[in-house]
Amino acid sequence: MGELFELSMECLMKLLFAAASVAVFAAAVPAIASAQAAAPTTNAYGNIGYANTHDSGADMGTIQGRLGYRFNNWLGVEGEVAGGVKGDDVSANVGGANVTGKAKIEHQEAIYGVGFLPLNPNWEVLGRVGYGHTKAKISDASVSGAGGTVSGLSASDSGDSWNFGVGAQYHWDGLNGIRADYTREEFTGSGDGHGDVLSVAYSRKF
Repeated sequence: MGELFELSMECLMKLLFAAASVAVFAAAVPAIASAQAAAPTTNAYGNIGYANTHDSGADMGTIQGRLGYRFNNWLGVEGEVAGGVKGDDVSANVGGANVTGKAKIEHQEAIYGVGFLPLNPNWEVLGRVGYGHTKAKISDASVSGAGGTVSGLSASDSGDSWNFGVGAQYHWDGLNGIRADYTREEFTGSGDGHGDVLSVAYSRKF
């Protein structure tokens, strides 16, 4: 059983983890920023939406929420939490044994520094860099090998990651809008790996 548990854990580490790119900070582009129409951007904001994490052929979905604060037109900070709502069937050959199961993110938390680049009063692009934590699970797992098949296995694991991302948002009335992001998560420690996250969210300024 110890070997079977290790096989399922190895499969988990290969297939679960997710997200990000390279942050681009608007403060480095003063010529474009100076051309912007004045808009009230020093405020709090929130996002709620759906995020899809892709890793090694597995697509896992979460409901994702953010709360943030902008210090000025170009710089801010935001916290992000997510809970898993969609798993995906996965399979892998580990040490000659075939491992199958369902991978799902249980929860994620992260904090980011954010750079904004307003393009006009409604549109802006953004870049962000931060640090996050992910817990994921593989369930209903089966391990098949020369000795037969063992079913009903499960394993969970967690990891920390450096996250990098880019995105864009549009606010049609100054308060309500939509935001889309791409994020890359580079995991640290013994479970090194990465994931790619695409998210779409409703955005609200307060």
